[in-house]
Amino acid sequence: MNTTRELLNYTRAAESALPEANEFLPSQWGACIESLHQQPQDLADFDIILLGCGERRGQNPLLPFSSGPDLVRHELFKLYNWHRGIRIADLGNLIPGATIQDTRAALKTILVEIKKAGARALILGGSHDLTLQQYDVYRQAGEITDLSIIDMIADIDDSSEHRYDNYLMETLTKSPNFIRHFNLIGFQSYYVNPQLIETFDKLRFDCIRVGKARENIEALEPALRDSGMVSMDMNAVRYSDAPANRLASPNGFYGDEMCKLTRFSGMSTKLASLGIYGYQPEHDLEGITAKLIAQMVWYFIDGVFVAKSEAPLSDRNQFLEFHLRFTDMDSCFLKSKHSNRWWMQLPDGQFMPCSHQDYITACNNEIPDRWLRAAERLV
Repeated sequence: MNTTRELLNYTRAAESALPEANEFLPSQWGACIESLHQQPQDLADFDIILLGCGERRGQNPLLPFSSGPDLVRHELFKLYNWHRGIRIADLGNLIPGATIQDTRAALKTILVEIKKAGARALILGGSHDLTLQQYDVYRQAGEITDLSIIDMIADIDDSSEHRYDNYLMETLTKSPNFIRHFNLIGFQSYYVNPQLIETFDKLRFDCIRVGKARENIEALEPALRDSGMVSMDMNAVRYSDAPANRLASPNGFYGDEMCKLTRFSGMSTKLASLGIYGYQPEHDLEGITAKLIAQMVWYFIDGVFVAKSEAPLSDRNQFLEFHLRFTDMDSCFLKSKHSNRWWMQLPDGQFMPCSHQDYITACNNEIPDRWLRAAERLV
């Protein structure tokens, strides 16, 4: 409780212009999400902690703090709660720091405490460079993690003076490094230097262009299930589905596909934080983009519900076991009786998330690409 009160010093409650909780039906999220400013409680009592951070000075020093988090809340609170077992607390919006460094330090402090409490942080941004603060949580703890970025570009332009354009350079190259594996999902080839993708491939990182991702969106679930942090830039969505984002492309993910990706992220039992960035509320004339982000959050909650009800891998009674041999190697595949999700055993005995197709590939005496790349990273 004392920790919560300390964190409240860094934030302020959502704008009072939003409807009061008693104006919502009991089955709507506006009546179910608990404001920590109104009633401070232990963070550990909640599954998800909602936090707004409208900092955009990393993108452009002249940009004001964004009102986007409150506009997303306005749409989210209208949506219906289908999972009464999920508890969500609203920590409010981060108070703008005198400098951008002050804001980043406050955000990192809050995310560290949320992870310590065992809850998931849901960050409504703000510019995409705030992803660094999600990673700083692991860097401070000296803990290895998998990172997934959903973006139409790779923000690794070392010639730019703005961290917004090159935050990935710092994330992936700063020593010591705590990124075990990195996924870049939804990039658009014409915006990305092919030599960069070649470098990522040599490092055994997975880069999936938007066309390939959209061919089989379900195939992305194992990568997101294994991620400790996920960062989404709304420029990954096609302009027609998120018209507030003036930096978007005519191509990209459809809105329903982004909802699936946020659901997959919520289904990760390892996830400490999900950040949704790049919303430009000043251009959201009809509120369509705020509605989309609110629906993405709804699907994230649905994914957390699945993760909470999933049995641990140690409880083998809740899984079907398939022992097989492919290319002279013995392995084991597990299938959840509850969610029908799959895991496969690596050479070190650990299990990693996989797809049903990976199992079929192994049954055909072929090495699944996911297994091979993971095994190479163990060397």
